Amino acid sequence: MLKALLVDDEVPARSELRFLLGEAGGVEVVGEAGSAVEALQLIKAIPYDVVFLDVNMPGLSGMELAEALSGLTHPPAIVFVTAHSEHAVKAFEVAAVDYLVKPVEIHRLRTAIERVAPTAGAPVRIDRIPVEKGGRKLLLQVAEICHVMAKDDYSYIYTDGGRFLSTLSLADLEHKLEPQGFFRVHRRYLVNLARVKEVEPMYGGTMELTLQDESHTRIPVSRRRAPALKRSLGL
Repeated sequence: MLKALLVDDEVPARSELRFLLGEAGGVEVVGEAGSAVEALQLIKAIPYDVVFLDVNMPGLSGMELAEALSGLTHPPAIVFVTAHSEHAVKAFEVAAVDYLVKPVEIHRLRTAIERVAPTAGAPVRIDRIPVEKGGRKLLLQVAEICHVMAKDDYSYIYTDGGRFLSTLSLADLEHKLEPQGFFRVHRRYLVNLARVKEVEPMYGGTMELTLQDESHTRIPVSRRRAPALKRSLGL
């Protein structure tokens, strides 16, 4: 049974969600909070597997709480439950497992529980990254990414289909993508190792990678990162 905390400033909404979770099964509600500040205190005191979290609340918002939780050593999984569908892209930025729109349907709640179960006690796997292009906000599949380049406090994400802007820093993206086979080869570059076609030793202990993309992009590897990269590639 997953141990859950319900966070919503409206008591009827918490009661309804508690009832639905009882119907769905697999979850034990062991706490409720009427504000994000109260929830943060509870989470620091009690280990929860999942937090069902509203977005719009007085004071600290649900999104701000999710960002704060990401700094914990073992953060609980986050499932947003809200009446507002427009925050879905932002939810992926804070690594939410699912995003449910009120009124919640029981089959969607069961799907969310199924998604949480494998992540309980483990880092949440990120399948999509929010990006921007031409004024549009998009969700990019991680498997499509060839490499990432730092640009001031932002990042450019490259795929076979072009270049996209991410408001996340290269360090943030490294943290999210490293478990899925991405490697920080240089202070400016993060590379999808599955896209590496060729490794060429260079002068002074550095290296250069050629990627499997339409442009056969060449990426430098710093001397400091070269030994660890060789181990990751089995060289």
